[in-house]
Amino acid sequence: MLVATGRMFRSVRPYLEEAAIEEPVVCYQGAAVVRPRTAEWLFHAPLELELAREAIAALELAGYFPNVYVGDELYVARHTAYSRAYADFQHLPVTEVGDLLEWLSQAPTKLVTVGDPEALPPLRDALRAQFGDRLFVTTSLPTLLELGDRDVSKGTGLRLVANNLGLELSRIVAFGDGENDLELLDVAGFGVAIEGGHPLLLERADTTCPGPADDGVAAMIEATLDLLA
Repeated sequence: MLVATGRMFRSVRPYLEEAAIEEPVVCYQGAAVVRPRTAEWLFHAPLELELAREAIAALELAGYFPNVYVGDELYVARHTAYSRAYADFQHLPVTEVGDLLEWLSQAPTKLVTVGDPEALPPLRDALRAQFGDRLFVTTSLPTLLELGDRDVSKGTGLRLVANNLGLELSRIVAFGDGENDLELLDVAGFGVAIEGGHPLLLERADTTCPGPADDGVAAMIEATLDLLA
């Protein structure tokens, strides 16, 4: 089983250990690929520093102070109700640094803006208009707008892991529920959208399966293994 997530490596690592998954994991929306057991980073594509600073300035002008990820650590200008809720949800420490533009001296792995679900779509559209194809802009949860290197996604991460393990992409089944899973399902040989997922994902998936409450992913995996037995 392969895992592709938007989360930091340190955030997802406990779950990988619990599930005894040793294959490389795709983290940060594809900006990093890491070996779970050794924490060795096999791939890392951070945002170019000046582009990251430009994006932070644009977000601050719009009234948002993003989460900044550097060295698998999470930094914010100052704590807000949103940043505290995010940290609690992810079970992560968060470091306040004050002025982000003055503080930032290393290329960050990604930026995340946490905000009201109704306010983020217009912000996403404005960022896409300003930066064009210089940034990869996507949503994971309705409250999270994510900015990363333009050349990476969960799809590019899956391709790298598949090549590393000698797997054929055409034989990989991918599951997803968010806008940030679009590229993942496009790259995999067969894409499954979780019922209730992002509308674009539901349109482009090969099929759908029930959500977590009904153990949809597990049921489909078990059915597939039964067919192959």
